[in-house]
Amino acid sequence: MATIPDWREETLSRMRTLILQADPGMVEERKWRKASNAMAGIPVWSHGGLVCTGETYKKVVKLTFARGASIPDPSGLFNASLEGGTRRAIDIREGETVDARAFKSLVKAAVARNASPAKHR
Repeated sequence: MATIPDWREETLSRMRTLILQADPGMVEERKWRKASNAMAGIPVWSHGGLVCTGETYKKVVKLTFARGASIPDPSGLFNASLEGGTRRAIDIREGETVDARAFKSLVKAAVARNASPAKHR
């Protein structure tokens, strides 16, 4: 019996498409398999270093940017993990959408940050 994708899978798929559109040089891998997703693992996108990860939880799809605290977010997409000194995340709840243009800009800024010599500071 085929399963019908739920909103989390659809949301993560949509965000994956935006990530790959934002940067054609992006590398996608699956890492950190755990009991709740032993077959698939967690999607990880990188270019010159880790850009972001995508995880599904019961109530949110979470996109965590590895160096999110050091990249500009003029559209205010980051709404989670704001207290940390390095990472920032975007939590997307059922029925919410993310501005595609602003999100792609954020991905491009993360890739540029990875290319910057200052990334090692």
